[in-house]
Amino acid sequence: MSDALVSIIVPCFNAERWVGAAIESAVGQTWPAKEIIVVLDGSTDGSREVVQRYRFRGVVVIEQSNRGAAAARNRGLAQARGEFIQFLDADDLLAPDKLERQLEVLGGLGDRLLSSSAWARFRADPGEARFTPQPNWRDLSGPEFLMLHYEERCMMHPAAWLAPRALLDRAGPWDETLTLNDDGEYFARVMLAADRIVFSNTARSYYRSDVPDSLSGRRDRRSLDSLYRSVELTVAHLLAADSSARARAAAAYGWKWTAFELFPGAPDLSRHAEQNSRNLGGSPRPFPAGGRFQLAARLLGWRMAKRICR
Repeated sequence: MSDALVSIIVPCFNAERWVGAAIESAVGQTWPAKEIIVVLDGSTDGSREVVQRYRFRGVVVIEQSNRGAAAARNRGLAQARGEFIQFLDADDLLAPDKLERQLEVLGGLGDRLLSSSAWARFRADPGEARFTPQPNWRDLSGPEFLMLHYEERCMMHPAAWLAPRALLDRAGPWDETLTLNDDGEYFARVMLAADRIVFSNTARSYYRSDVPDSLSGRRDRRSLDSLYRSVELTVAHLLAADSSARARAAAAYGWKWTAFELFPGAPDLSRHAEQNSRNLGGSPRPFPAGGRFQLAARLLGWRMAKRICR
């Protein structure tokens, strides 16, 4: 295990401002057996010039026309030689001992375990990150993790995971038709293919927030179509693995807050999401919004309340 090769895959599209720091955090890992693969996904800014500087430090650089983050990750996987895979978005960071700490908990326990880690948001300086424990910061089964995701709206960003390559191969490739929330759908398949998710509280990653024009913040029609489809697929994955009353209730609430997220940008999809929630029995839980919205929703209905509160 001490010599297990880890492949760190970095998809990069127009991340000139941040990709150097992301690569530095990968190069600086205390785990010695690693390879770093950066996939330049048709960037039109100075990302290529930044990334090329790292070739002399052993970083593998692959270039392709713009096909999206999922396609870039699949391209990196096709190149990767590692026994373990670490995905790292070009604007995120890894703590120096992140790989080492997660490989400690994975140990020699085979290729059917998936490791999650502590993570925190930051904007400019990773020193501002605050690692506040979340409900999913513990060992879980795949269905338990997905139920908590819908019940508590808690997540893991891609860099928080470390996975055996064999586990990813069983789960299948990234869905290249998805843009927004492609990682949620992908890791749902990975965690359901695993026997167990093991959590490392000492391994840390950093999720950069409020990035201008970030994929996660997009609300154009294509992105909202992707959000709907990713939830549709993920709910199907969950209910195929666990059809219990708890799983159905969690999925119903997941569809309810998806309806909220889709409005007003895609009102038709929002209505479909709300109907999907009803088909699973509905959810009495409130929409994920503050007290001002809740008051307006009781008086005017949630759609009008969201328009007013925006």
